[in-house]
Amino acid sequence: MGCNSALSPNLLPFASTSRISIKPGKCPNLASSTVCFHNNQSNGKREEKLMVAAVASIPFPQPENVDVDYLEKEFGGHGVTFEGIGHSCVAKISLENRSTAILMLPTGLITSYKPCMWHGGTDEFLHSVVSEDDAAIQGGVSLAFNFANEDATNEVSWSPTKWALQDIKRSSQDSIQVQLICTDAEDMVEVKYNVTLEEDALSSELVISNSKSSPIRLTGSVLSHLTLSSPDATFAIGLEGSDFLGLSPFLSNFSIIPPDFAQNNEFGFSQLWNQMSLWGTRNGNKVDEAKSNVKETQLQMEGEENDNYKHLRDQMSRIYTSAPRNFTLIDRGRRNSVAIGRHGFDELYMFSPGSIHEIYSQYAYICVGQSALLKPIIIGSKEVWRGGQHLHNPNL
Repeated sequence: MGCNSALSPNLLPFASTSRISIKPGKCPNLASSTVCFHNNQSNGKREEKLMVAAVASIPFPQPENVDVDYLEKEFGGHGVTFEGIGHSCVAKISLENRSTAILMLPTGLITSYKPCMWHGGTDEFLHSVVSEDDAAIQGGVSLAFNFANEDATNEVSWSPTKWALQDIKRSSQDSIQVQLICTDAEDMVEVKYNVTLEEDALSSELVISNSKSSPIRLTGSVLSHLTLSSPDATFAIGLEGSDFLGLSPFLSNFSIIPPDFAQNNEFGFSQLWNQMSLWGTRNGNKVDEAKSNVKETQLQMEGEENDNYKHLRDQMSRIYTSAPRNFTLIDRGRRNSVAIGRHGFDELYMFSPGSIHEIYSQYAYICVGQSALLKPIIIGSKEVWRGGQHLHNPNL
């Protein structure tokens, strides 16, 4: 097992206990179930609907061969280079101020973002792990979304997983934007994914066009694994007063979840983690039992953030439903910070593996997600929707 420096200069090998196996073949849609929490509105409690992604490893599609020579000839130069790795391709983006980003094709996974820092060098902001022997990759900035017809409560019609390079736009030497595109089988839903590297920021924006005659429903998240010295040295600033719902971790192709997380957390996720698999079995009795147990624990799981300087040392998996559009993560160990912004998404997902692991290790990260998990986004017929994430570097 090893690391490929082309993906990220600081990639870590990950333990076999948490590996997501990658198998050749087609990638199935991310199955989902709707879990409803019904509470008495007169008592000031809420009804929440959660679109829960299916549990366990999700097979990653075997990428088709990417014509690296064509990409280099057509789009290379002026800060962009392409390198083939197995069946995949790595696009390296560099600015004159030495800020860099690394993007994989056709997955659209961003494995590295290294902006310039106050000390004159660069520093890695993203956390990624990779194994060369089976090409399993986790972490970084990834997309995990499902599309369905608005009237289909449980049916997932399509999940974008393979991206084609459409264009690269350069603005002098101040920014480079890589434009990716993916469409459904009927070419009725078009998703553009724009990754923009600026001197002090990295942006990930989705532009979704619905050409269907009926609305579609979007659920999922833009997931970012941000590398740290340790969650014990990390604080979230600006979330005070935000309502949240504590739930089991959101699982996707690229999620990093410690194998011991379910046994050590503040909300007793061990029980819910096991019940997640029940929700996908379509066994009526088991589903009813799981929903009943979830309702019993809901009052423990709901809350309001009372700390404007939130210490992230404890294990945590939450969805903030009323968080501000921008907040900041400070890592005292690395003496840096990152400002995180979003648009188009109302929910903020946050996951901390806790500080029980070694510093600067595989689990020294915080995962944040600009999300539509509790409440799907409805995109009307012939409409265009935009949403995304902005990672700003204030350490220059």
